[in-house]
Amino acid sequence: MGPSGRGTGTVGPVWEIVAVVAAAFIVGTSKTSVGGFGVIAVMLFALVMPAKESTAAVLLLLILGDIVAVWRYRKHGDWGLLLRLMPYVVPGIVLGALFIRAVDDEVLRRSIGAILAVFVVLQIIQRFRATRSVRAPRERRGELLAAAGYGTAAGFTTMTANAAGPVMTMYLLAVGVDKKAFVGTNAWYFLIVNLTKVPFSAALGLFPESTLRLAVVLAPVVLLGTWVGTRITNRISQVHFERLAIGASMVAAAVLLIR
Repeated sequence: MGPSGRGTGTVGPVWEIVAVVAAAFIVGTSKTSVGGFGVIAVMLFALVMPAKESTAAVLLLLILGDIVAVWRYRKHGDWGLLLRLMPYVVPGIVLGALFIRAVDDEVLRRSIGAILAVFVVLQIIQRFRATRSVRAPRERRGELLAAAGYGTAAGFTTMTANAAGPVMTMYLLAVGVDKKAFVGTNAWYFLIVNLTKVPFSAALGLFPESTLRLAVVLAPVVLLGTWVGTRITNRISQVHFERLAIGASMVAAAVLLIR
Protein backbone atom coordinates (compact mmCIF):
# COMPACT_ATOMS: atom_id res chain seq x y z
CA MET A 1 0.00 0.00 0.00
CA GLY A 2 3.01 2.26 -0.46
CA PRO A 3 3.40 4.87 2.26
CA SER A 4 0.49 3.59 4.25
CA GLY A 5 0.74 2.14 7.72
CA ARG A 6 0.08 -1.47 6.68
CA GLY A 7 2.58 -3.70 8.37
CA THR A 8 3.57 -1.11 10.99
CA GLY A 9 0.32 -0.61 12.86
CA THR A 10 0.42 3.16 12.16
CA VAL A 11 -1.84 5.32 10.02
CA GLY A 12 -0.30 7.45 7.31
CA PRO A 13 -2.04 9.06 4.30
CA VAL A 14 -4.93 11.45 4.80
CA TRP A 15 -7.49 8.95 3.49
CA GLU A 16 -6.37 6.45 6.13
CA ILE A 17 -6.73 9.03 8.89
CA VAL A 18 -10.24 9.86 7.66
CA ALA A 19 -11.06 6.14 7.52
CA VAL A 20 -10.04 5.35 11.10
CA VAL A 21 -11.75 8.48 12.48
CA ALA A 22 -14.94 7.50 10.65
CA ALA A 23 -14.59 3.94 11.95
CA ALA A 24 -14.21 5.14 15.54
CA PHE A 25 -17.31 7.31 15.18
CA ILE A 26 -19.26 4.36 13.77
CA VAL A 27 -18.15 2.16 16.69
CA GLY A 28 -19.64 4.68 19.10
CA THR A 29 -22.95 5.12 17.28
CA SER A 30 -23.44 1.37 16.83
CA LYS A 31 -23.04 0.80 20.58
CA THR A 32 -25.81 3.16 21.65
CA SER A 33 -28.23 2.65 18.78
CA VAL A 34 -29.42 -0.24 16.63
CA GLY A 35 -26.42 -2.43 15.84
CA GLY A 36 -25.29 -3.24 12.33
CA PHE A 37 -23.10 -0.39 11.20
CA GLY A 38 -20.29 -1.69 13.34
CA VAL A 39 -19.26 -3.96 10.48
CA ILE A 40 -18.23 -0.87 8.50
CA ALA A 41 -15.76 -0.01 11.27
CA VAL A 42 -14.34 -3.54 11.05
CA MET A 43 -13.99 -3.13 7.28
CA LEU A 44 -12.31 0.28 7.47
CA PHE A 45 -9.74 -0.80 10.04
CA ALA A 46 -8.99 -4.00 8.10
CA LEU A 47 -8.35 -1.94 4.96
CA VAL A 48 -6.03 0.55 6.68
CA MET A 49 -4.10 -1.68 9.09
CA PRO A 50 -2.76 -5.24 9.03
CA ALA A 51 -5.84 -7.42 9.55
CA LYS A 52 -4.68 -8.94 12.82
CA GLU A 53 -3.71 -5.62 14.39
CA SER A 54 -6.94 -4.08 13.11
CA THR A 55 -8.96 -6.52 15.22
CA ALA A 56 -7.05 -5.39 18.30
CA ALA A 57 -7.45 -1.68 17.52
CA VAL A 58 -11.19 -2.12 16.98
CA LEU A 59 -11.40 -4.17 20.19
CA LEU A 60 -10.06 -1.33 22.32
CA LEU A 61 -12.55 1.12 20.82
CA LEU A 62 -15.39 -1.37 21.22
CA ILE A 63 -14.63 -1.74 24.92
CA LEU A 64 -14.92 2.01 25.38
CA GLY A 65 -18.28 1.96 23.59
CA ASP A 66 -19.36 -1.02 25.69
CA ILE A 67 -18.64 0.87 28.90
CA VAL A 68 -20.87 3.74 27.80
CA ALA A 69 -23.62 1.33 26.68
CA VAL A 70 -23.56 -0.56 29.99
CA TRP A 71 -23.66 2.70 31.93
CA ARG A 72 -26.74 3.73 29.97
CA TYR A 73 -28.61 0.40 29.86
CA ARG A 74 -27.15 -1.47 32.85
CA LYS A 75 -30.50 -2.05 34.58
CA HIS A 76 -32.06 -3.93 31.69
CA GLY A 77 -29.66 -6.85 31.25
CA ASP A 78 -31.11 -10.37 31.49
CA TRP A 79 -28.49 -12.23 33.53
CA GLY A 80 -30.29 -15.54 33.13
CA LEU A 81 -29.64 -15.44 29.39
CA LEU A 82 -26.06 -14.30 29.89
CA LEU A 83 -25.25 -17.08 32.36
CA ARG A 84 -26.57 -19.69 29.92
CA LEU A 85 -24.57 -18.23 27.03
CA MET A 86 -21.20 -17.36 28.54
CA PRO A 87 -19.83 -20.89 29.22
CA TYR A 88 -19.93 -21.55 25.47
CA VAL A 89 -18.44 -18.21 24.43
CA VAL A 90 -14.99 -18.87 25.90
CA PRO A 91 -14.35 -22.04 23.79
CA GLY A 92 -15.38 -20.02 20.74
CA ILE A 93 -12.89 -17.28 21.64
CA VAL A 94 -10.14 -19.88 22.06
CA LEU A 95 -10.92 -21.34 18.62
CA GLY A 96 -10.85 -17.83 17.17
CA ALA A 97 -7.48 -17.07 18.76
CA LEU A 98 -6.02 -20.30 17.36
CA PHE A 99 -7.38 -19.41 13.93
CA ILE A 100 -5.77 -15.95 14.05
CA ARG A 101 -2.47 -17.51 15.03
CA ALA A 102 -2.62 -20.08 12.22
CA VAL A 103 -3.46 -17.84 9.24
CA ASP A 104 -1.86 -14.82 7.61
CA ASP A 105 -3.38 -11.36 7.17
CA GLU A 106 -4.78 -12.08 3.69
CA VAL A 107 -6.62 -15.22 4.80
CA LEU A 108 -7.91 -13.45 7.90
CA ARG A 109 -9.11 -10.46 5.88
CA ARG A 110 -11.03 -12.66 3.45
CA SER A 111 -12.36 -14.73 6.34
CA ILE A 112 -13.74 -11.54 7.90
CA GLY A 113 -15.41 -10.77 4.56
CA ALA A 114 -16.93 -14.26 4.41
CA ILE A 115 -18.18 -13.99 7.99
CA LEU A 116 -19.80 -10.64 7.25
CA ALA A 117 -21.40 -12.07 4.10
CA VAL A 118 -22.94 -14.89 6.12
CA PHE A 119 -24.21 -12.36 8.64
CA VAL A 120 -25.91 -10.40 5.87
CA VAL A 121 -27.98 -13.50 5.17
CA LEU A 122 -28.66 -13.95 8.88
CA GLN A 123 -29.81 -10.35 9.18
CA ILE A 124 -32.18 -10.75 6.26
CA ILE A 125 -33.62 -13.93 7.77
CA GLN A 126 -33.91 -12.11 11.08
CA ARG A 127 -35.97 -9.36 9.48
CA PHE A 128 -38.49 -11.85 8.15
CA ARG A 129 -38.68 -13.70 11.45
CA ALA A 130 -39.13 -10.46 13.37
CA THR A 131 -42.40 -9.85 11.53
CA ARG A 132 -43.85 -13.09 12.88
CA SER A 133 -45.65 -13.40 16.17
CA VAL A 134 -43.60 -14.41 19.18
CA ARG A 135 -43.44 -18.15 19.54
CA ALA A 136 -44.05 -20.14 22.71
CA PRO A 137 -41.09 -20.41 25.09
CA ARG A 138 -38.55 -23.11 24.24
CA GLU A 139 -38.13 -26.18 26.39
CA ARG A 140 -35.01 -26.23 28.57
CA ARG A 141 -33.10 -28.66 26.33
CA GLY A 142 -33.78 -26.45 23.31
CA GLU A 143 -32.61 -23.37 25.23
CA LEU A 144 -29.34 -25.07 26.18
CA LEU A 145 -28.71 -26.21 22.60
CA ALA A 146 -29.41 -22.70 21.33
CA ALA A 147 -27.09 -21.19 23.95
CA ALA A 148 -24.33 -23.69 23.02
CA GLY A 149 -24.60 -23.01 19.29
CA TYR A 150 -24.99 -19.25 19.45
CA GLY A 151 -22.43 -18.89 22.25
CA THR A 152 -19.68 -20.79 20.42
CA ALA A 153 -20.40 -18.96 17.15
CA ALA A 154 -20.43 -15.59 18.91
CA GLY A 155 -17.11 -16.30 20.64
CA PHE A 156 -15.38 -17.38 17.43
CA THR A 157 -16.70 -14.54 15.27
CA THR A 158 -16.04 -11.86 17.86
CA MET A 159 -12.43 -13.02 18.28
CA THR A 160 -11.69 -13.24 14.57
CA ALA A 161 -13.74 -10.33 13.23
CA ASN A 162 -15.26 -8.33 16.12
CA ALA A 163 -18.55 -9.17 14.39
CA ALA A 164 -20.67 -11.15 16.83
CA GLY A 165 -23.48 -8.58 16.80
CA PRO A 166 -25.71 -10.42 14.31
CA VAL A 167 -25.20 -13.72 16.16
CA MET A 168 -26.32 -12.13 19.43
CA THR A 169 -29.23 -10.48 17.67
CA MET A 170 -30.42 -13.85 16.38
CA TYR A 171 -30.07 -15.42 19.81
CA LEU A 172 -31.93 -12.68 21.68
CA LEU A 173 -34.72 -12.65 19.10
CA ALA A 174 -34.95 -16.43 19.32
CA VAL A 175 -35.53 -16.33 23.08
CA GLY A 176 -38.04 -13.49 22.72
CA VAL A 177 -36.69 -10.71 24.96
CA ASP A 178 -38.28 -7.25 24.88
CA LYS A 179 -36.52 -4.19 23.49
CA LYS A 180 -35.05 -2.89 26.74
CA ALA A 181 -33.82 -6.33 27.78
CA PHE A 182 -32.36 -6.77 24.29
CA VAL A 183 -30.29 -3.57 24.51
CA GLY A 184 -29.24 -4.10 28.12
CA THR A 185 -28.28 -7.76 27.67
CA ASN A 186 -26.32 -6.92 24.52
CA ALA A 187 -24.43 -4.16 26.35
CA TRP A 188 -23.41 -6.39 29.26
CA TYR A 189 -22.57 -9.31 26.97
CA PHE A 190 -20.20 -7.37 24.75
CA LEU A 191 -18.45 -5.66 27.65
CA ILE A 192 -17.75 -9.03 29.29
CA VAL A 193 -16.73 -10.77 26.07
CA ASN A 194 -14.55 -7.96 24.78
CA LEU A 195 -12.70 -7.72 28.09
CA THR A 196 -12.22 -11.50 27.95
CA LYS A 197 -10.61 -11.15 24.51
CA VAL A 198 -7.94 -8.71 25.70
CA PRO A 199 -5.48 -11.26 27.16
CA PHE A 200 -5.85 -13.46 24.05
CA SER A 201 -5.07 -10.52 21.76
CA ALA A 202 -2.18 -9.48 24.00
CA ALA A 203 -0.74 -13.01 23.94
CA LEU A 204 -0.85 -12.88 20.15
CA GLY A 205 1.19 -9.67 20.21
CA LEU A 206 -1.61 -7.55 18.73
CA PHE A 207 -1.15 -4.52 21.00
CA PRO A 208 2.00 -2.74 19.80
CA GLU A 209 2.58 0.75 21.18
CA SER A 210 1.36 2.33 17.93
CA THR A 211 -2.02 0.57 18.24
CA LEU A 212 -2.43 1.70 21.85
CA ARG A 213 -1.59 5.29 20.89
CA LEU A 214 -4.11 5.15 18.06
CA ALA A 215 -6.84 3.92 20.43
CA VAL A 216 -6.14 6.78 22.86
CA VAL A 217 -6.29 9.36 20.06
CA LEU A 218 -9.58 7.94 18.74
CA ALA A 219 -11.28 7.58 22.14
CA PRO A 220 -12.95 11.04 22.04
CA VAL A 221 -14.36 10.20 18.60
CA VAL A 222 -15.93 7.02 19.99
CA LEU A 223 -17.49 8.99 22.86
CA LEU A 224 -18.91 11.51 20.39
CA GLY A 225 -20.35 8.61 18.42
CA THR A 226 -22.09 7.16 21.50
CA TRP A 227 -23.69 10.55 22.15
CA VAL A 228 -24.90 10.83 18.56
CA GLY A 229 -26.10 7.21 18.58
CA THR A 230 -28.55 7.83 21.40
CA ARG A 231 -30.14 10.59 19.35
CA ILE A 232 -30.20 8.69 16.07
CA THR A 233 -32.33 5.99 17.68
CA ASN A 234 -35.04 8.54 18.44
CA ARG A 235 -35.01 10.09 14.96
CA ILE A 236 -35.07 7.12 12.56
CA SER A 237 -37.42 4.19 12.35
CA GLN A 238 -36.24 0.69 13.21
CA VAL A 239 -37.12 -0.55 9.73
CA HIS A 240 -35.08 2.08 7.90
CA PHE A 241 -32.12 1.69 10.24
CA GLU A 242 -32.05 -2.10 9.76
CA ARG A 243 -32.20 -1.70 5.97
CA LEU A 244 -29.22 0.64 6.09
CA ALA A 245 -27.37 -1.78 8.35
CA ILE A 246 -27.91 -4.67 5.93
CA GLY A 247 -26.73 -2.52 3.03
CA ALA A 248 -23.61 -1.55 4.99
CA SER A 249 -22.90 -5.20 5.75
CA MET A 250 -23.17 -6.12 2.08
CA VAL A 251 -20.71 -3.40 1.07
CA ALA A 252 -18.25 -4.34 3.82
CA ALA A 253 -18.32 -8.04 2.93
CA ALA A 254 -17.93 -7.37 -0.81
CA VAL A 255 -14.93 -5.05 -0.35
CA LEU A 256 -13.09 -7.47 1.92
CA LEU A 257 -13.79 -10.48 -0.33
CA ILE A 258 -12.80 -8.96 -3.66
CA ARG A 259 -9.98 -6.68 -2.49
